[in-house]
Amino acid sequence: MVALALAHDTGNYTMNKREKRELLVRSKRRWVLSTIELVEEDPGPFPKIATQMFNDRTPMLINNYQFRISGTGVTEEPMGVFSIGETDGVVSVHKPIDRETYPFFHINFDIMDKETGNPVDRTLGFDVAIKDINDNEPYFENLVTKASVKESLPEGYLPVPLIVKDRDEANTENSAISLRVLSQEPAEPQIKLKQVEGTKMSQLTFTGCFDYDKVKMYKVTVEAKDHGKPALSSTAVVNLHIMDSNTHQPVFKNKTYNTQVMEMESNREILRVAVTDADTPNTPAWRAVYSIVKGNEEGNYKIETDPKTNEGILTVIKGKDFEKTTVTNVEIAVENEEPLFVCGSGGPNSPKTLTALPQRVNVAVKVIDVNDPPEFDKKVVDVYVKEEEVTGKVLYTPKVTDVDSDVGKIRYELVEDPAGWVTIDNKTGAVTTVKKMDRESPHVNKDNIYTILIHAIDDGKPPATATGTILVHLGDINDNIPSLVEKELVMCGNKVIVPVEDKDKPPFGCPCSFSLGVDNGDKTLKSHWKLDPANGQQNHTHPYTHAHTHTHTHTHTHTHTHTHTHTHTHTHTHTHTHTHTHHTTRTRHTTTPP
Repeated sequence: MVALALAHDTGNYTMNKREKRELLVRSKRRWVLSTIELVEEDPGPFPKIATQMFNDRTPMLINNYQFRISGTGVTEEPMGVFSIGETDGVVSVHKPIDRETYPFFHINFDIMDKETGNPVDRTLGFDVAIKDINDNEPYFENLVTKASVKESLPEGYLPVPLIVKDRDEANTENSAISLRVLSQEPAEPQIKLKQVEGTKMSQLTFTGCFDYDKVKMYKVTVEAKDHGKPALSSTAVVNLHIMDSNTHQPVFKNKTYNTQVMEMESNREILRVAVTDADTPNTPAWRAVYSIVKGNEEGNYKIETDPKTNEGILTVIKGKDFEKTTVTNVEIAVENEEPLFVCGSGGPNSPKTLTALPQRVNVAVKVIDVNDPPEFDKKVVDVYVKEEEVTGKVLYTPKVTDVDSDVGKIRYELVEDPAGWVTIDNKTGAVTTVKKMDRESPHVNKDNIYTILIHAIDDGKPPATATGTILVHLGDINDNIPSLVEKELVMCGNKVIVPVEDKDKPPFGCPCSFSLGVDNGDKTLKSHWKLDPANGQQNHTHPYTHAHTHTHTHTHTHTHTHTHTHTHTHTHTHTHTHTHTHHTTRTRHTTTPP
């Protein structure tokens, strides 16, 4: 039994004689399967015969069979596209087909036994391929319709990529696309299209320069056309917004400037310089950057930009001495934050390749003389004396100079003398003692230094003042006697240490020597007490074994002998009264100074 799928000449519907035609061979039966080609978007009329399925042995079935098809276009979406005559096997198409939506159909074919409803044999199938026609124009994907372009952009690619696609069958004339710039307004610089190597993307390019001052926006129309017959095309419009760049140098409003500053004045604004700039305000192409290129070798000045006015603010940061400099010529330069460029040889050039230099201007800064203060030859002086020396001694007479005043008219003042030990001659500045100076005074620091401050004041208008510091180093002498630290001591055992202090420093202070004083006729005193002459330790030498009370008065004599240029001998007598209450194992000693 043989079933054939035949194509009928139905105008736009033909057998695909070029494509595959498969022959399936089974024992005693042969089926012919083929791919049928239909042209998309056939306008009809419908239905139209696409092909016919038949069997060369159907007479043997005595009309007891029927044809049946299923699959896409029949029982699956899009349903209702194809049908088959149950008895004659004619396959018909009922509506136009869009290849871009359904490029291919696979249809299953069966011959059924009418009595049993069962297939006469296994299910076979055939394919329907939809032939493309050029029914889709190219389209721009992710089109950039607006782009910002800096005026200083070097010639070459513009930031406008163009990706164009076509829904018609790939790798055919219907989907092959050509691009061109259809028009541009204005016409210069010339804008073209170029395919980006290694991609399917094209990009706008240009040669020459943009000029923001002349044209601020360009309108570029691009056409995309396929190669089908007839050819279809589409257009896209790209707007290029030109952004201002630095094409104009800032220019000083004045050719020269003059200002003045007080002698030794610092940290004050002394001048503002202004510039004009034809570029767009408040952009890097317009904002000014000032610098000092000459006349600031000693770092006396600085210049900064006022962000609101774009002016240059000249400030003196370190004073000038009128006696050394009366006028300073300061040269100021100005340029923009963004480098300058000009269009030359068909393209932008950096200022490094041009002769254009930053604009410059001279500022004459006049130094105004002011009254300079006097100057001590030594701002801090060290003086060394012994404490307790006789009064009337001149500690120091300063040497003072003044560049713009008569030294003879300088007067002196005593500013700081916390202990009131000195006086000052207001004409000569001589500092003289009026009281003896005591090293142990609270006004003397831990380093034995007493500080005196003096002023030298000239006769200028207004008067100017200089300050001098005198550091008096006081040497120690033995002018303080030892003294008991505690007025009362408690003896808990059989000995006690008597603490003593001396305000003088070694060798005039402790260690001290100790002795047990006169016992006022009490013969038992020395028999009961022993005094260590080195540290004042007292020992009770006679224990008491029964309870009774004794009152003893002890006199301790401390003797200090110091030898420097002469010998001083000091004898200090201390009388202590001790009351002892004795029990069998406990002794209490109370020492009270007289």
